[in-house]
This record gives sequence, structure tokens and C-alpha cells, in this order.
Amino acid sequence: MSDLKFSVVGDSASATQFIGKTRQFTLVVDEPEALGGTDEDANPVEYILAGFAGCANVVGHLVAKELGFTIKNLKIEVTGELNPDRFLGTSTKERAGFKTINLNLIPETDASIEVLTKWLQIVEERCPVKDNLQNKTPLKISVEKEYTAI
Repeated sequence: MSDLKFSVVGDSASATQFIGKTRQFTLVVDEPEALGGTDEDANPVEYILAGFAGCANVVGHLVAKELGFTIKNLKIEVTGELNPDRFLGTSTKERAGFKTINLNLIPETDASIEVLTKWLQIVEERCPVKDNLQNKTPLKISVEKEYTAI
């Protein structure tokens, strides 16, 4: 299969809120009131955690099918810890991103623990979001200035 391209395009609705579009969906990114937002939706780092959980869900069900077992229900718990000082501009001692992220998968299934161990290993190897969180991905960040021609 050839490469797939995903994109989000949007606008700043306020200093803390971004409204983006991807395919036919609208994504609202906001901050909680404690961080100056209106708390209308999840914040950027919560979207990262949700993306990780969502990806683990898709890959988990796909791999279960490949291994020949059924997941009746998959509870997913994901937490991340970060220090907000760099984000807030009060210190540069720690990185801005997550210090740790923990993902806990709790499948309701008849599969044995040996099969689940193999399943987890494959899910970890094949989850694109985990790969992006764990490995460096080349980033290109640019700025454009809008101007009016005279």
C-alpha cells in the first residue's frame, strides 16, 4: 500500500482555542479554565493521549483478529505527566512535553495470558501513534506572513 497523508487545517478562535478541520470532522482544541481557556473541549496534550488510546484500540482489535481471538470489550486507560513550567515560560529546567505516558489495556476476552502477551507485543510494534511518541519524527515548522499587495 502506498503512503497515506493526513492533515488538519484550521484557525485560532482565541488565544487558547483552535478549531480545525480534518476530512468531514471539526476538531476543537481548548484549554481548561485553570490554564486560561474556556474548557469547551480537550486540550492538545489530552488529544495526544486520546490519539494513543484510539490507535491502540484499532491495532488491538486488528491483531486480535489476526491471532484468532475476540475482544468483547477493551478498556483503555492512558495517563501522561508533564511539568507545565516550560510551556508557561516560567522555567527551562524540564522539557515541555510528557515526562512519561502510561497505557493500560484491559481486554475482556477468553484468550490466554500467553496469547495476550504476544498480542501486546505486536500491538506495541504496530501502533503508529506509539511509534511517533517514542521515536523522533522529522518536523518542519514554518511561518508565513500574510500581506496585502498594493
